[in-house]
Amino acid sequence: MTSSADFLDDFLTFTLADQRPDATSGTTASGVRWTWQGEGVLLLEPAQEPTHSVLVSAGIHGDETAPIEMLSSLVADIARGRAALAARVLVVLGNIGAMRAGDRYLDDDLNRLFSGRHARFEQSREAPRAGELERAALEFFAAAAHPKWHIDMHTAIRASVFEQFALLPHTGAPLARAMFDWLRDARLQAVLLHREKGNTFTHFTAQEAGALACTLELGKVRPFGQNDLARFAASDAALRRLIAGEANAEHAPLRVFTVVAQIDKQSEHFVLNVASDVPNFTAFAAGTELARDGEYRYRVSHDEERIVFPNPKVKPGLRAGLMVVDTTESTLASLD
Repeated sequence: MTSSADFLDDFLTFTLADQRPDATSGTTASGVRWTWQGEGVLLLEPAQEPTHSVLVSAGIHGDETAPIEMLSSLVADIARGRAALAARVLVVLGNIGAMRAGDRYLDDDLNRLFSGRHARFEQSREAPRAGELERAALEFFAAAAHPKWHIDMHTAIRASVFEQFALLPHTGAPLARAMFDWLRDARLQAVLLHREKGNTFTHFTAQEAGALACTLELGKVRPFGQNDLARFAASDAALRRLIAGEANAEHAPLRVFTVVAQIDKQSEHFVLNVASDVPNFTAFAAGTELARDGEYRYRVSHDEERIVFPNPKVKPGLRAGLMVVDTTESTLASLD
C-alpha cells in the first residue's frame, strides 16, 4: 500500500511497481478530488463545478515513454496545485505490461484492439486491457459535461520530417475548429486526417462517446529516463491550458495531410521498398513502387504522396504504412 501523497507525486513509478494506494479516493490539499479506478487509471476532479472533461492517455504502446513521463509530471502538478484544473480529467496509462517490459506490446498492438476488436483475440494479453479502457472511457464520458476531449499521446518509431504531428480519427462528423485551434496552440507541425474508421483508442472515444479526439506523435521512441521533455514543452503547456479552461495562446502554422491509401502486409512475403531510416512524411513521385506482396503492388498514383508509419515488421493483416497528400488549404477552409 502507498499513501495518497506518494501515489500522486510519482504516478508512473507507483504504477510500474504494481502498487495500490492505501485508499481509492481522497482530496488533495489544493482541493482536487481523486479516484484511483484501477491499474493506471486515475480520475481527477476540480474543487469547483467542472466546465469540460478531458481524457488524457499515454503508454498505449509501452515503449513510447516521453508522453508517459509528461503525464506523470502533470498528475503531480495537479495534485500539488501547481497546475490549474477546471476540467474533469481521466488519466490513463495504457499498456502497463509492455511498459514494464520496455516493449511496444506483449502479444498484440493495443491500439488496434478497440471498438470491440479485442473480442477476436482471446489469448492476447492486450485484449482484456482494451476492454477495460473502453469501459473506463465510456463511464467517464457518460458523466461528462460538454465539451468532451481525448488527447492520446504517442511517440513515433522512426524520425519524421515533421517531428511533432497529430492524427484525427474519421467518424463522419465535421472537423472541429476547436481541435485545430488546440493543435496550433500545441505547435504541432502537421495533422493527418483519416478517411476510414479504425480500431484505435481515439477512434473509439470519438465514435462512441462523441469526444474531440486526437493522437499526438511527439518525437521518437526512447527508454525511460532518456527523453528531453523540453522538446515537447509546447504540447505540455497546451494540454495544461486545456484542462485549466484557459484560452489558446498560439496559432502556429499547421500543415494538413489526408490519407489516400493504406499499405497492408498480407503475408510474410511482403516487401516494403522504403529504407529503415526514411523519415515519416518522406515524399515519393508518381509511379514509384513502394510495396509488393505476391500479386499485390503499391505504386504512387498522385503527383506526390508521402509515407507515414512505414513498418514492414508488423504482423500479416496489419498496416505497414499510410500514404498521404497535402490538403492544407481545402481542409482549413472547410472548418466550422
